[in-house]
Amino acid sequence: MAEATKHTKGEITAVRRADGESRTLAASLPRLVLEARRIAANVIHGLHGRRRAGTGENFWQYRRFISGEPSQNVDWRRSARDDHLYVREHEWEAAHTVWIWPDRSPSMAFASKQARDSKLERALIVTFALAELLVAGGERVGIPGLMNPTASRNVIDKMAQAMMYDDADRVSLPPAFVPSALAEIVVLSDFWSPISDIRNTLAGLSASGAHGTLVQIVDPAEETFPYSGRIEFIEPEGHGVITAGRAESWARDYVERVALHRDQIRAETNRLDWLFSTHTTDRSAAELLLFLHGGMTASKGSVGANVKVGRSA
Repeated sequence: MAEATKHTKGEITAVRRADGESRTLAASLPRLVLEARRIAANVIHGLHGRRRAGTGENFWQYRRFISGEPSQNVDWRRSARDDHLYVREHEWEAAHTVWIWPDRSPSMAFASKQARDSKLERALIVTFALAELLVAGGERVGIPGLMNPTASRNVIDKMAQAMMYDDADRVSLPPAFVPSALAEIVVLSDFWSPISDIRNTLAGLSASGAHGTLVQIVDPAEETFPYSGRIEFIEPEGHGVITAGRAESWARDYVERVALHRDQIRAETNRLDWLFSTHTTDRSAAELLLFLHGGMTASKGSVGANVKVGRSA
């Protein structure tokens, strides 16, 4: 019993509201789903559907097998003609798959009084709304390591159910997987991970040639560091506690380190021809949704036609 009590107290709840009320992800999901559908419906009204490329079951191309992907992907007949292993891709795999990964790690539960939502709430709302928008435009949407790509009209319900029954550890960066060469990847996270971890993750995700977008979702307090006096800062993912005697004296160094961290992420995404942007939770979720849809449309419009975004979206 004591161990169970200790475990319960040690959990970080999925959503922390600005007024201090905490609730589980299970209780919050219905509201987040409704909000996502509302936003998606508003955006769809102002957009044309994305171009479809046919039934998508036709052969697309052979590509070299990448270390780390499942061996059952290998086309052994084609591989027998060469010294290399090859994977047979179909058209829908290459052109009609968008992978969306929302960070659900403990640090995402943070919300200050200035925020409309917690970082987790905002990431899930945008994930659901973007999925709804993409499926309406003929795309297939999946969650790396959690849900296979689907074009189902009830994609939001499928995503919510997958998250509800996911008992895996809540990690801060997407799991290793190999997307198809022309797939698109969207990662919604606070990206407070070490730059070496982010660099390694990007190297794996981009190895097949997939295009991607990183969105750093932050709370307004994380952007400006509006603290003063003696404050105890608790790292939510088990890395200890730091006490500041005069927190206001830390503000300048903090802002500089955040700017440096973002510059390092941006350098990596620019090198890969990926997109990077930041988004604060006191801003509109619809604004972020429009940015993501616009970035995908630009990348589909012509090879290499990607908009570099380095400011808040």
